Amino acid sequence: MAQIEINVVDITPIIDNAKFQNIHRLTIFWCAYIIIFDGYDLAVLGVVLPKLMADWGLTATQAGLLGSYTLIGMMLGALSLGSLSDKIGKKKVIALCVITFSLFTFLCGFTVNAAQFGWCRFIAGIGLGGVMPNVTSLTSEYSPKNKRSLMVGLMFSGYSIGGMWAAILGIYLIPLMGWQSIFYVAIFPILFLPWMLKHLPESAAFLIKTKQNERLKHALEKIAPDYIHQSGTEFVSQSALGAGPVKMAIGDLFSNNRMLSTLMFWLVFFMSLYVIYGMTSWLPKLMLQAGYPLGSSLMFLFTLHFGTIAGALSSCWLMDKVSGRTVLIAYFLLGSVTIALLGVQNSMSILYLLLIIAGASTIGTQIAMTSYVARFYPSTMTSTGLGWGLGIGRIGAILGPFAGGLLIDMELTLQQNFMAFALPSLLAAGCMFFVNPRLAAS
Repeated sequence: MAQIEINVVDITPIIDNAKFQNIHRLTIFWCAYIIIFDGYDLAVLGVVLPKLMADWGLTATQAGLLGSYTLIGMMLGALSLGSLSDKIGKKKVIALCVITFSLFTFLCGFTVNAAQFGWCRFIAGIGLGGVMPNVTSLTSEYSPKNKRSLMVGLMFSGYSIGGMWAAILGIYLIPLMGWQSIFYVAIFPILFLPWMLKHLPESAAFLIKTKQNERLKHALEKIAPDYIHQSGTEFVSQSALGAGPVKMAIGDLFSNNRMLSTLMFWLVFFMSLYVIYGMTSWLPKLMLQAGYPLGSSLMFLFTLHFGTIAGALSSCWLMDKVSGRTVLIAYFLLGSVTIALLGVQNSMSILYLLLIIAGASTIGTQIAMTSYVARFYPSTMTSTGLGWGLGIGRIGAILGPFAGGLLIDMELTLQQNFMAFALPSLLAAGCMFFVNPRLAAS
């Protein structure tokens, strides 16, 4: 009997050296489409909080808790669904998450009290928390090496578009149709789910693990049209060579001298998300208290998210050229200074400029941070690493809106309120100094 020769093909150089193809465009487009609604959710609470407080008689602390309910759900989703995707595939988890957050965000528009609203936000948060590490990992996994951070940055630009969309809809729809109307648009991701699943590729690491060679072969042919498949081919990935069976235990994040870097990532995610969710939830309310009308206050939120696009693209582009750790430290420091300056009385033109820089160096830096962590761990661990990093970070996100409400109820000055968000950004820069870039898988 003739022995069948097995041809072992490492997919890593095929993906790393590929030219930009249609599969890359579709992956960025659909992952960005999903992230648009994550960004929308980030901004929408800040848009409606002043109206909720007036309609339901809530204090700032009680209103802040409504934001925290969402983020508790996001933490649970990030911790559980990030690891689940390594076992059943990213596309199934992405579909589950999209249905969950889309449906329950839509239902928020039909709630009649704070308890109903809080439960809908909590369940929607589970889907939102689970989807982010999966779309980030999927985009990073299929990106050419010299464009990996930039592709993740382009994908995460959807985050900013969602935030700007929430602010614009708030300006025009709330006076006409009430605050409930801006939750109705959240049904769109479900409507486009069949096309999304058709065009998104499955994780290459998952296809290798489950020996789905035919599906992986079709993906590689789209990534590298000149790839010639041979019968009897067994696919492997460079980061998984010699690793044996794939294990996604949390202990793997601390192996191979990664303990300190992993702990620092968790602290940075904590600080960064505390600043982002605390400041964006309360920016319109803070500006209302400073004497600006509601329309102008929502335009400030729009400007903050507009700056995010510049920050995400510039930081991710720089990370492909120089040390990612250096870029992140610089942007976190810039964010700390800019947020502190927001509390100082400035002209409108200076205020808008500071908001653009603040958006670039807070939400934009968080996007770059997510890209950096996705490249730090081996491909078989990216969802687990991102899921736990973002999950622990969600504790900071949970505290941010609640702490912002407490600060407002304490009747602090505008400068003191912004200083409370500038300090964590400074601490995040300090934590990045202790990350060892030599341990990065990519």
